[in-house]
Amino acid sequence: MHKKMLFKRSLLSAAILAASFQASADAGMVESLTDFNINETSFLKDAGIEVGLWASGGVTGNSNGNTNAPVSFNDRVNEFTLNQLNFYIERAVNTEGDSWDIGGRMDFMYGTDARFTQASGWDDKWNAGSSGYYDIAMPQLYVEIFAPIGNGITAKLGHFYTTIGNEVVTSPDNFFYSHAYTMLYGEPFTHTGALFSYDIDDNFSINGGAVMGWDNMTENAGAWSFLGGGSWTSDDAASSVTIQLISGDQSDTTSGNTTMYSIVATHDFTENLHYLLQHDYANQEIAPGNNVNWYGINQYVTYDINDKVAIGVRGEWFNDGDGVRVNSQGADYLAASIGINYSPVSWFKFRPEIRYDWASKHVFNNNRDQDQIAIAMDMIVTF
Repeated sequence: MHKKMLFKRSLLSAAILAASFQASADAGMVESLTDFNINETSFLKDAGIEVGLWASGGVTGNSNGNTNAPVSFNDRVNEFTLNQLNFYIERAVNTEGDSWDIGGRMDFMYGTDARFTQASGWDDKWNAGSSGYYDIAMPQLYVEIFAPIGNGITAKLGHFYTTIGNEVVTSPDNFFYSHAYTMLYGEPFTHTGALFSYDIDDNFSINGGAVMGWDNMTENAGAWSFLGGGSWTSDDAASSVTIQLISGDQSDTTSGNTTMYSIVATHDFTENLHYLLQHDYANQEIAPGNNVNWYGINQYVTYDINDKVAIGVRGEWFNDGDGVRVNSQGADYLAASIGINYSPVSWFKFRPEIRYDWASKHVFNNNRDQDQIAIAMDMIVTF
C-alpha cells in the first residue's frame, strides 16, 4: 500500500512517505543477488545517509491503438517506455529524539515521467529544447530540520512533493500503473518553499507553510500560497482522515487566486481489505469576476491475497466542465480500473491492469471517441 493510503501515525509521517520510497525496508536486487548493501557500509551508516535507486517501465495498449491521451504518464501506446529511473540520497531526521537534528533529500529522475514532473524555472531549463519523450527532473531537493519543541516540530525547506491528494509521482508508492484524473490534472505535483509539521498527539497532526504555488521552482518567486491542513488517525490505526488545502496566487505578475482542497479518508475493514475515499475541489480566478472550477471523487478498494499478491479496484468521476484542466472542450470523465500487484521477491513488482475511460465529449483518440479501453502493465525494480 502506498504512502498516503496509510497515515499510520501522523500527517508528518504521511508526508515523509509521500515524498520518499524507502528501499531499505526490503532487500534490493543488488543485496539479494550479492549480499552487498551500500547503505550498510560504515561511512554511510555513520553519516546516517541512505542512497537508493529504482526503475519502472511498462507498456500500454488501448482500443484505438493511437494514443492513450488524455490519460498521461502512460500516454504512449504499443511501445515499451522507461517511466522512471530514480536515484535518491537522503538523511532522514530523527523525529523521536529530544535533540535538534538536520537532514534532507535529493531525487533525480530520468524517463518519460520526468517531463510531467518538472517544475517551472530551473528544473525545466536543464534540458531546454528537448522534444523527445524522455527527459530529466529533480522533483525533490530539500533540507529538513527537527526541533524538540513540544512534541517536536519538523521543518522542510526547499523543493518537495506535494501533500495534496492520494496518488503520487513515485511509481513504487502507487497501487496502479495508470493515474487518476485528479492526480494528473487536478492537483500540484511539487512545491518550493517551507512546510512545518507538528504532532499534537498520537491521533491528530497539523502542518502548514508557504510555497511558491504549483509545480514551480524558481519562476513566480513573488507568488506565495498557503499549504497546510491536518489529519486524524484512530487509536488502532485502522481509520484516518486527512485534509490538505492550498490557496494563493499562481503568478507574481498577474493577480488571480487558486484555492483547492483535498480530503482523503481511509479504513481497513480487515487486515487484508482496505478502502480509500478521496474528494478534490478547486476554484481559480482567471480574470476579475471570472472563476472556473474542477472537482472529483475517487474510490479505491484493495485486498491483500497474501504477502506477494494484491488485487485492487479504482473508480473515479472528475469534472472539468470549464475546460481548463484536461481538454478545452470541457467534460465529465469517468474511469474504472482493476489491477493486480505481484511481488515474487522483495525487489520486483509486476502491475497489470485493465482500465475503461468515458467522457461526456469526444476527447479520446485525438478527439474522435468518447471512450476507450486500455490494457497496461509495468514492472518496478528496486536496486
